[in-house]
Amino acid sequence: MAVRRSHNRAQQLLDAAARQFGEKGLRACSVRELAGAVRMLPGSLYYHFPNKEALLVAVYAQGVKRISDAVLAAADRERDPWRRLEAACAAHLEALLGEGDYAQVVIRVRPADAPRAAARLTALRDSYDALFAGLVRALPLPARTDRRALRLMLLGALNWAQTWYRPGRNSPRRIARQFVRLLGERLRPAPRASER
Repeated sequence: MAVRRSHNRAQQLLDAAARQFGEKGLRACSVRELAGAVRMLPGSLYYHFPNKEALLVAVYAQGVKRISDAVLAAADRERDPWRRLEAACAAHLEALLGEGDYAQVVIRVRPADAPRAAARLTALRDSYDALFAGLVRALPLPARTDRRALRLMLLGALNWAQTWYRPGRNSPRRIARQFVRLLGERLRPAPRASER
């Protein structure tokens, strides 16, 4: 087993790659560019990662972990299933709209963009999607509700906010509240007469 040198710059490389992949995508970033961003020789990148796709997977994994941690922490502060979903949506939007480099990679890079790493990227994406699947599963909804379609619609709407969002008009928390309220108005079961 190789001993890692004390001046290991893997995290610097991850940060630089997150910035480059988020701005340009995988194909437009060369190994030379990625290594140059941290004043490293192109061949030195391979000390840390076997190829550009492996570097992308590491960046994507760190992005998924950061967003997941924020979503879980926000949802765990609430008890009511609708409020948990709202808190999770707000945390997702804050990560997405905060222009964090890692979040941009998770949102902008699709598994099909990196065929050799597609299975690993899909597994990471699916692990994040499972958080929202659990939140939607916990909602008190009519039996006929297609929870998968609801989850996909909600995540699609949240991710699209990156296109139309303008800072100052609405906060991520307010947008999340509006989205979840719109869903809840249509999907919450009507209160029984004894609850009125």
